[in-house]
Amino acid sequence: METEKANFNHWSKKKRLMFKFLLVAIGLFFGLLITEIFLRVTGYSYPMFYQTDTTRGYALSPNMKGWYRKEGKSYVEINSDGLRDEEHSIAKPDNTIRIALVGDSYPEAFQVSLEEAFWKIMQRKLRECGAFGGKQIEIINFGVSGYGTAQEFITLREQVWKYSPDIVILAMTTNNDITDNSRHFKKTEIPYFVYRDNRLTLDESFRDSVSFKFNDSILSRTGFWLQNNLRVIQAFQEARTALKYKYNEWKNKPTANQQSALILQSAKPSEIQKIEDIGIDNQIYRPPNDEFWNEAWRVTEGILVEMNNEVQSKGAKFWVVTLSNGIQVHPNPAARTAFLKKIGAEDLLYPDKRIKAFADTQGITAVNLAPELLAYAEQNQIYLHGFGDDIGNGHWNQIGHLVAGEILGGKICQGILK
Repeated sequence: METEKANFNHWSKKKRLMFKFLLVAIGLFFGLLITEIFLRVTGYSYPMFYQTDTTRGYALSPNMKGWYRKEGKSYVEINSDGLRDEEHSIAKPDNTIRIALVGDSYPEAFQVSLEEAFWKIMQRKLRECGAFGGKQIEIINFGVSGYGTAQEFITLREQVWKYSPDIVILAMTTNNDITDNSRHFKKTEIPYFVYRDNRLTLDESFRDSVSFKFNDSILSRTGFWLQNNLRVIQAFQEARTALKYKYNEWKNKPTANQQSALILQSAKPSEIQKIEDIGIDNQIYRPPNDEFWNEAWRVTEGILVEMNNEVQSKGAKFWVVTLSNGIQVHPNPAARTAFLKKIGAEDLLYPDKRIKAFADTQGITAVNLAPELLAYAEQNQIYLHGFGDDIGNGHWNQIGHLVAGEILGGKICQGILK
């Protein structure tokens, strides 16, 4: 022992530092290894659910699974075809009506369990009521968070048709679907439809952007792989994200009750006409008043026409369903009225009614869910959007999904949607 100590003392300073560094590295490695094993044993898994996609910008990662808790909490499993759904055969089973649901984060429904998603509830209701002559009913969910109508149209072309659906339902979230179709508003490198020579044209220039090339590079993909396969990295990222969200909530975001109070207190005539103060999302409740909004609506309506034409050409039916935003179905009518005054709007259902009216002129079957969701929220004095301290805001909670699924399923069972 004394000999070993003497030998160590005779080492150069550089060798001693390297030896100490090696001991620290070994200790850190085994510490991380033990933590990794512990996290796996306890079922901890918070992966990144998305990957780059050369046609839609990004898409869900096939076979990815893990917990989601940014809003609500659920265990999410992505199937082998990159859908937040169970596995489906490509060939349509005999005696089956197959419905393809295309949309954004509402049908994706990470905030709730799969069985609580509105389209699962709708599917159960359709089976119970014997819709479509008693045939088997199968709904396939193609929803992806953040998608606008452009990416949903591309999804229809790239992914939906191989399943041979009888009905295609486009679930529209008016809060951001129209602005998602505009590069001016979205400011994200994804595909957009634009008018060129008065013709709707797909702009895929996002593929040449520096950000997309980096995200699609081997280096970036390696980083995604490490995060999706190492629970230690996931834990670090979750902790970082949680702290960031908590800080932002503490700094900026009021609770639902506080928000209602702020709306009521701030609805002053002097504030009504300040467009820059009401935010992009809230401008959706007002008729377009500049070239960018007019173009965003024009592109959205143009895509609806193209989608309808393509669906009909495949011998299927096309239905458009507008969902709801938190303020549209707020159970307090005074809060809704004050909000309208604050943003200088007249009708919270303006975008929904506009889409329905346009669809009617084009022979497209369309329905607005928000009025019936509002009636339920008011009658029961309950919030259909939001979770925990953020109740009333964000996506549908379990009750919102339940009521929406029951209403939409009921409309189909009653033959209102044909």
